[in-house]
Amino acid sequence: MGVSNNVIGILNFLTAVLSIPIIGAGIWLASKHSTDCMRFLQWPVIIIGVFILLVSLAGLIGSCYRSSCLLWIYATIMFLLILLLFCFTVFAFVVTNKGAGDAVSGKGFDEFHLGNYSSWLQRQVNKASVWRKIQSCLADSNTCSKLNSKYTTVEEFNAAHLSPIQSGCCKPPSACGYTFVTPTNWTTAAIAAADNDCTLWNNDAKQLCYSCDSCKAGVLQNVKKDWRKVGVVNVIMLVFLIVVYSVSCCAIRSVKRENYYGYA
Repeated sequence: MGVSNNVIGILNFLTAVLSIPIIGAGIWLASKHSTDCMRFLQWPVIIIGVFILLVSLAGLIGSCYRSSCLLWIYATIMFLLILLLFCFTVFAFVVTNKGAGDAVSGKGFDEFHLGNYSSWLQRQVNKASVWRKIQSCLADSNTCSKLNSKYTTVEEFNAAHLSPIQSGCCKPPSACGYTFVTPTNWTTAAIAAADNDCTLWNNDAKQLCYSCDSCKAGVLQNVKKDWRKVGVVNVIMLVFLIVVYSVSCCAIRSVKRENYYGYA
């Protein structure tokens, strides 16, 4: 009983400590004016962090006071947390399984197409209310404007390693045949019918290609990268929580035996 309680106490203390930076990271994501402008990961991160903290405290108290009731509640909630994390992780990997940039001949950057991404992610950015906020965020950021001082010639620009958002939102698609003036200023398209986005390009700094599907694809590429990182962290956390859950089950059985035999 003592060994199980000590181990579960130590493990839950560690998970409680680890939950604090997780909550802090979620709060930071919620308040940070991110350049990718699609911030919907912060709330799952905050909720999971708070959930882990509360569950860890319940397990810590239950192990310290040898309360079988608290440990049963703890074990039940821990099982639900493991199930929740498993479902969220599987979902994250499934919806981010599709989608990648396409290499452009003679360019140092890839270009992105909305149809390459999962239908669920496409539905998120195709919601008018969601995309209006993202457009506003992009227009207020310096994601595109800073390219003008960084690349002054077409040769420099073509060799640039642009981010997905810069490639999709700050310039017209290469297939349109626009002529380079500056990274955010291009002459009329030579092949306007090559891509639906060709007619949506505008040299106005507040518009650029923010209405283009290529811009939505660039945002989704960033989201995909973030979700993949979260998925990897979730896998590691799942393994750790399963270990804690297994030890807690041992502790509960020990408490039951102690109560049954009437040990002090």
